[in-house]
Amino acid sequence: MTFHPDHLIDALGHQHVPAPGARIVSLVPSITELLCDLGLGPQLVGRTGFCIHPRDTVEHIPKVGGTKDVNIEKIRKLAPTHLVVNIDENEKPTVEELAQFVPNIVVTHPLVPRDNLALARLMGGIFGVDTAAQQWCGAFEAEYAALKALPPAPARTVLYCIWQDPWMSVSGETYIAAMLAELGWRVPRLGEARYPRFDWSEQIVGQLDAVLLSTEPYRFTEAHADTLEKQLGIPVLLVDGEMMSWYGSRALAGLRYLRELRAMLEGGS
Repeated sequence: MTFHPDHLIDALGHQHVPAPGARIVSLVPSITELLCDLGLGPQLVGRTGFCIHPRDTVEHIPKVGGTKDVNIEKIRKLAPTHLVVNIDENEKPTVEELAQFVPNIVVTHPLVPRDNLALARLMGGIFGVDTAAQQWCGAFEAEYAALKALPPAPARTVLYCIWQDPWMSVSGETYIAAMLAELGWRVPRLGEARYPRFDWSEQIVGQLDAVLLSTEPYRFTEAHADTLEKQLGIPVLLVDGEMMSWYGSRALAGLRYLRELRAMLEGGS
């Protein structure tokens, strides 16, 4: 299937046209991985230091800083035709400065797991790898169907922790919460912030079925999980942060990971 150019609209509503020979700089680690998996590694001329997958491919691609502390001049010298960014991960003033000399800015903003289908089709349509994108979408649909075919399980309230000192969690408006919602799990409301700080209290712990400690951005370990579980008296699981929060290729694996996560909490059911 070939995607009509009218479908190549990014998260800000900007229309794009097919550009098979594009020189691409990606400032989004998860999308860098997707681009590589779609066969676009040779066209990636720049990536962030956080773009670490797939390792064998990205190690040959020049680094241009982080997702927020971008080296403008490095990107200028690389002369990209396209810059791939994300609304949550990249700073708007930085992107606006880059737009002064990069002809095409592709803005992404997946909100729920199935948004990855549109993301793959957008990348495939713009960069001339429609067939690879369609194959990826087929694999995603198969994993999603397997997830939805699981027998019903009780709804759960889980606290997903991304940091300690101070303790921080995620709100219901985040992509992580949308991933958890695919299992029928909800996160508690801890305030208005997207990534709220909190203190452990009987009121919070009393409404929880489990606590999930993410391996990123804070590097929680099994030792953290064991210690906290003894303190709280409820299940505390260490979870792979990339599987829960990355878009693109990692989201495909993430659907499979959700099934494993449910089995961990449900005792293998």
